[in-house]
Amino acid sequence: MYPYDAAVFDLDGTLLNTLDDLADSTNYALTCCGFPRRSLSEVRRFVGNGVANLIARAVPDGTGAENTKQCLEVFRAHYLTNMRNKTAPYPGILQLLDALNRAGIRVAVVSNKFDAAVKGLCHDYFGQRVAVAIGESASVRKKPAPDSALAALDALGVAADRAVYIGDSDVDIETARAAGMDCLSVTWGFRDADFLLDHGARQLVPSVSELAKCLGIHC
Repeated sequence: MYPYDAAVFDLDGTLLNTLDDLADSTNYALTCCGFPRRSLSEVRRFVGNGVANLIARAVPDGTGAENTKQCLEVFRAHYLTNMRNKTAPYPGILQLLDALNRAGIRVAVVSNKFDAAVKGLCHDYFGQRVAVAIGESASVRKKPAPDSALAALDALGVAADRAVYIGDSDVDIETARAAGMDCLSVTWGFRDADFLLDHGARQLVPSVSELAKCLGIHC
């Protein structure tokens, strides 16, 4: 009846608008370490490959490894206690997840955000709507390596050819390809349509209602 048995979602820029909190914690860490602040548009460009890369891109060129590591540690500590200040689900997302659950389509979240933040945000914003949430950790390679997506499918008991990956970035396109999954690229997140097309997107989705149609559900 439905085209997929599982929907695997990216988190930042796909389910949750986390940009303001990420920028606030980035600038808090930069200020604490004596570095210049970054604009919201700069932080938008920096996200997508995990917080270590976010901070590495945010610190000034030529910053040493030890100072970059210190800035990252300040960021992590600040973000864990401030990641809910301005973050919210995109409009219609909770209704979409509810509809997926009613249809019996399993839901997972796979993100390059560090694992404690992924699990905390999914618990607080989605509750039982998300069956599996996997973030960055020492035990699994980050996206675009397929490891985390395949681990999610294994936990859900769904084969890759019966699942779809939904995200807002080039990393998500590459992850889906590496995992052997279909990919739907949403355009309401941190990358625009032209960027996604330039990076291999095959199907752009401009709204949550259109995403629901692609998944064969009504919400």
